[in-house]
Amino acid sequence: MTATTPTERPSSGRVPAALAWGAAVAHPFLLLSAIQAGPYRSTGLRLFLTAVTVGLTLPLARRNPLAALGLLLAGLFAAATTRPDAVLLYLPVLAADAVVGRIAAARPLRVLLPAALGALAVQIAAATYTTSGQNVFVSTVTALALALLTAGLLGRSVRERRSHAAELRAATTAEAVAAERLRIARELHDLVAHSIGVIAIQAGVGRRVIETQPAEARNALATIETTSRETLAGLRRTLGALRGAADGGRPAPRDPAPGLADLERLAASTADAGVRVALRRLGNPDGALPPEVDLAAYRIVQEALTNVVRHAATPTCRVTVERRTDTLLVEIADEGRGAPGGEAGAGGYGLLGMRERAELLGGSLTAGPRPGGGFHVTALLPLPEGTPTS
Repeated sequence: MTATTPTERPSSGRVPAALAWGAAVAHPFLLLSAIQAGPYRSTGLRLFLTAVTVGLTLPLARRNPLAALGLLLAGLFAAATTRPDAVLLYLPVLAADAVVGRIAAARPLRVLLPAALGALAVQIAAATYTTSGQNVFVSTVTALALALLTAGLLGRSVRERRSHAAELRAATTAEAVAAERLRIARELHDLVAHSIGVIAIQAGVGRRVIETQPAEARNALATIETTSRETLAGLRRTLGALRGAADGGRPAPRDPAPGLADLERLAASTADAGVRVALRRLGNPDGALPPEVDLAAYRIVQEALTNVVRHAATPTCRVTVERRTDTLLVEIADEGRGAPGGEAGAGGYGLLGMRERAELLGGSLTAGPRPGGGFHVTALLPLPEGTPTS
């Protein structure tokens, strides 16, 4: 197949443009001939020929409505000077009004107003040749002005609807971009925060025991290496999703998103950071959950455990995941020193991200100090109707 060169594209568009201009320029002359044509000056034949000549201006009206309007008005006035039956000029007048409506829909007021006033002036001048009597002339001018005003208002209405639709599309796009940015921010926060917490604690352990307990220091370094590799893989997955496509337009490869089936691995990494996790599963929570619910539940547990490691100063915590008929309950509780940041809800972006995840699924999340000391996080995530229970 032969590729089209850049120099061929403009020439392919010049032929239709030249034809459109040629037909429109011929319109005034052909209209003048059409009004005077036919045996015995047949009105029906002249109306048909008039319609044909008006149709010659349509291709140019789409490309350059101002030029098409000028040629239509020239033909209208030239035909009016022959003093034909008024009915023969109805179609050219309506065509000129339609072009004014198109100008109103596509051009600003500073272009529309001169075009509309010019069209009205030519139409009034043409009416002086086809009307007799002051009353008929006044009524004709009134009808011409109202028809032109109607065309202009319809065109402006179309323009406003287009503008409103464009604004709605822009607003929808902006909202989608903002939602996607929030989603990415949550993913990056949840992915990195837990891993960095584990790495920081293990680095501190290794630094303290590297001389006295080399084996323990090696274990800390091994944990740091494993956690770093997992975090790097997760970052690559997220960045691959952001890019949308790899070389050649092929989708970027994506690893499976984590879910509740990965809680044991999460508990193990949390234990490496110094906090043992007691997992309790009720109602078969691992069975066939919707992917968005599975991921949200995992991320909520992950962020809550990160807060326990960083803020609670306690060696243990409890995680309960209970699958009910229409909801999934996720609860994380510890007996540490209280809320992250010192107050409930003041834990930076972590608690906010957990709450957003729950609310996006139509659920709820509560977090706060426990009466007997410590902190708890409880999330209720609704399950879609028809979700299998096993």
